[in-house]
Amino acid sequence: MKAAPKEKSRNVLVIDVGGTNIKILATGEKEPCKIPSGPSMTAAKMVEVVKKNVKNWKFDCISLGYPGPIINGHPLREPHNLGGGWMRFDFSKAFGCPVRMINDAAMQALGSYRGGRMLFLGLGTGLGSAMIVDGVLEPMELAHLVYKKGRTYEDYLGLRGMERMGKKKWRRSVAEVAESLKAALGADYVVLGGGNAKKLKGLPAGAELGSNENAFKGGFRMWEKEKA
Repeated sequence: MKAAPKEKSRNVLVIDVGGTNIKILATGEKEPCKIPSGPSMTAAKMVEVVKKNVKNWKFDCISLGYPGPIINGHPLREPHNLGGGWMRFDFSKAFGCPVRMINDAAMQALGSYRGGRMLFLGLGTGLGSAMIVDGVLEPMELAHLVYKKGRTYEDYLGLRGMERMGKKKWRRSVAEVAESLKAALGADYVVLGGGNAKKLKGLPAGAELGSNENAFKGGFRMWEKEKA
């Protein structure tokens, strides 16, 4: 009896789209590439600049982390901190290969997960959030819920909150929110990731510091063969 043919491993291109930068890394590449983004970064422009920067990289599929909710593999709405044209854009056609989209915080959460009940909070231009319970990923949209004084969680923990309150009060807000959400959601631990997590001094009880590199790890995991 012949053995079943070994499944060919995929070469994955991971695109982590943020409000400040787009970060990309492919299987076999050692150093990620960073591209400035911002309000002028439309979906079409993103594809154009990514293709230009990866023209010498080898990949046959893409994991795309998007800063907003994803429903059935497509953005539910346009991003808050980028240009438009994302909701109905055909990324697979534009890149010429299969593309799997996921919320950017969920992608970093997937790469950060080490078991149990984990809450992930992504401290970046905005606020990303996701929860993984016993291996099941659930992207969340906590950012635009009202937190206090008529302001949202993102107004306090996002970049605008840091600029408005200063780093000292921002750090205090991060600690308060992490502790209260951990208790409310019954999380075993909280991972604080995103580009601004490195600006924290000390961590609240039950929290640990994430890494932006985990977004790439999560993107690679999206294409791993499911275990029976």
